[in-house]
Amino acid sequence: VQLQASGGGLVQAGGSLRLSCTTSVRTPTLYREGWFRQVPGKEREFVASIDCSRRLPNYADFVKGRFTVSCDKAKKTVYLDMNNLKAEDTASYYCASKRVGDREYVYWGQGTLVTVSS
Repeated sequence: VQLQASGGGLVQAGGSLRLSCTTSVRTPTLYREGWFRQVPGKEREFVASIDCSRRLPNYADFVKGRFTVSCDKAKKTVYLDMNNLKAEDTASYYCASKRVGDREYVYWGQGTLVTVSS
């Protein structure tokens, strides 16, 4: 499984960005897609995830109401719409995938850097 993330960039506080993650899996509905982020020197943290079959999202508390995760099964792409960005959202964002029901995310894409200027 290969994951390709894109969409990072520089944005002012209060602005918006959309991250995209395209997967190479043959049947996206069998997988749960997640977004994580990491700042140098800190542990990677969970941001959001979605089961593209049942479209059940899950969010970290610090992004609820600001970020929205969605998927386009036909395009095999998962999106992370980030609104009202804050300086503390600055991080490298990674998409990840696991089969529905599995405990750990085993497939990871490369990071895409999001920088929020205050």
